[in-house]
Amino acid sequence: VSCCDLAAARQLGKAGTMASDCEPALSQAESRNPTLERYLGALRDAKNDSEQFAALLLVTKAVKAGDIDAKTRRRIFDAVGFTFPNRLLTTKEAPDGCPDHVLRALGVALLACFCSDPELAAHPQVLNKIPILSAILTTRGDPDDAARRSMIDDTYQCLTAVAGTPRGPRHLIAGGTVSALCQAYLGHGYGFDQALALLVGLLAAAEAQCWKEAEPELLAVLRGLSEDFQKAEDASKFELCQLLPLFLPPTTVPTECLRDLQAGLARILGSKLSSWQRNPALKLAARLAHACGSEWIPAGGSGGKFLALLVNLACVEVRLALEEPGAEVKEDVVTACYALMELGIQECTRVEQPLLKEPQKVQLVSIMKEAIGAVIHYLQQVGPEKQKEPFVFASVRILGAWLAEETSSLRKEVCQLLPFLVRYAKSLYEEAEETGDLSQQVANLAISPTPSGPSWPGDALRLLLPGWCHLTAEDGPREILIKEGAPSLLCQYFLQQWELTSPGHDTSVLPDSVEIGLQTCCHIFLNLVVTAPGLIKRDACFTSLMNTLMTSLPSLVQQKGRLLLAANVATLGLLMARLLSTSPALQGTPASRGFFAAAILFLSQSHVARASPGAEQATLALAPDYEGVWADLQELWFLGMQAFTGCVPLLPWLAPAALRSRWPQELLQLLGSVSPTSVKPEMVAAYQGVLVELARANRLCREAMRLQAGEETASHYRMAALEQCLSEP
Repeated sequence: VSCCDLAAARQLGKAGTMASDCEPALSQAESRNPTLERYLGALRDAKNDSEQFAALLLVTKAVKAGDIDAKTRRRIFDAVGFTFPNRLLTTKEAPDGCPDHVLRALGVALLACFCSDPELAAHPQVLNKIPILSAILTTRGDPDDAARRSMIDDTYQCLTAVAGTPRGPRHLIAGGTVSALCQAYLGHGYGFDQALALLVGLLAAAEAQCWKEAEPELLAVLRGLSEDFQKAEDASKFELCQLLPLFLPPTTVPTECLRDLQAGLARILGSKLSSWQRNPALKLAARLAHACGSEWIPAGGSGGKFLALLVNLACVEVRLALEEPGAEVKEDVVTACYALMELGIQECTRVEQPLLKEPQKVQLVSIMKEAIGAVIHYLQQVGPEKQKEPFVFASVRILGAWLAEETSSLRKEVCQLLPFLVRYAKSLYEEAEETGDLSQQVANLAISPTPSGPSWPGDALRLLLPGWCHLTAEDGPREILIKEGAPSLLCQYFLQQWELTSPGHDTSVLPDSVEIGLQTCCHIFLNLVVTAPGLIKRDACFTSLMNTLMTSLPSLVQQKGRLLLAANVATLGLLMARLLSTSPALQGTPASRGFFAAAILFLSQSHVARASPGAEQATLALAPDYEGVWADLQELWFLGMQAFTGCVPLLPWLAPAALRSRWPQELLQLLGSVSPTSVKPEMVAAYQGVLVELARANRLCREAMRLQAGEETASHYRMAALEQCLSEP
């Protein structure tokens, strides 16, 4: 078989590829072409490679390019089968006078023809050729060799066809195709643009798997694209804006890439642009903000100006989209702008090493306030039929981020929207199974270009908790929240989230947002306990909450690293116990005794006596476990001490229980072992409050305190109330 014969035989592949996109209405084509029928018979009856070559050549002459429908193409495949292409792909020796790759080229051409049939593209005999096809892309050769170029085109056609099948991307990734495509693109040889297009498709279909299999190679592509983006002066920079989000890794983005991306974005966004040019740049910036926070923005004046520009443009875009009557809302772009606004909110509240100067912060807050007003206006128009749409969720998220930091401005508008927010959060919470992927849909809308990319964590209720925590401290908003049933919803939510942290669940895999959400719920309940005690007494949901707090605290205080949550639970439970003291559940039941024992453990272990070299007396110091979190904990501790003090006269069994725990004795012993000057006045007051109430409530407590030198200690610390109480019979 001559080289010319092989070139002619490749026309079969050409015929198949041209027919793949437009199938002519030739359902009876084979019956109208008896010559093709005769040659197909010869192809089926061929006894060796020479006869098969000859018959294949005749078939190519009997059909014209584009004159093969799917049925005819399948009949040709049935006649050829995979055995012949398999030998072509694996044969090392070429016919005399032909290039080494000529047999492989014909084999690939046949595969390309067959792969235009989706069913054949998923055939195991095609899938097991993926490593061979991938290797072709990385094989060096004469760039001017037309036959080699045709083979590369056919290879990309095969790989693209496989990628279009349901499980194709997984097979390609396992077969080393991602690495081969990266090398082909970085080599900038023939077909490198096809390599990039196929890489984009694989990343869009299976981002995590691609990065797992070929992270070094993909990072090299990202470096190349970032450098091209930074240098681009033509329209290609706008095309790169659309490609680059796909190539950002799920882990750390290399510093040099961040530098190039920021520089390229600064040049684009600092210019006068049309919307089709600006929007991809805003989406790329949002993707970087979501993945890296503000780390990609350089410190100093230039970084602050760039951030201010980003947030400014985002706010303008949001207002144009949501305020203008009848305006078309590009939801993906506006969602990206929300991410940039959220970055602006974070930076405006940042204290350490801020990117923004105070005048810039003031200006941005004013600009963002107007954009948030537009978001509120939009949400006021949302009907029930739209409540499950990702864009509504994204709009609630940015409002929640704003309310977490600022509730004084737009107060009237926020109060008007509160009923909707409660109904919206309740609807999504109650239908969690149906809407569980809503935050991921938001991510897919603009922030993450792939289904498996990083998601925006949290459900709607969790997004609103920080803002509601602030609002429940204010009379007007609190009344609206209570009227709309928010406390009952929050109790249900707390109990459901608490289940995730209970024994039997692996808390190590829980996101931090779950525990933070529980703590924020506790803060809201604390606000309600203080400002709306009647609600706590009459609403049955708080009885259920109290029961959960009582049964949970004993194990919680024993768990390492969860002291802050334990402090919230203990303090909330103690405050609620004062209001629910007549409840049967608090009348010395095992659960109530276990809760108060755990609360005493939390309160009593906060401070220790610490000896100092050369000092005559030890000083009162924080216990090691409390030191790192005391700044967040101390207010809860003092409130807990005050609440425990209030519970003692209401629960007659509590003082004897405290005595059995030896807390009053150990407390006096601690105070007697340290220098009085090391104990701050507020600590003295807290300790005296507990000791006085225990002494007043129970004679045995008074006797135990006297035996522990209570009167002398009271005198040293000028605890007049305790000294007087202990001096009485």
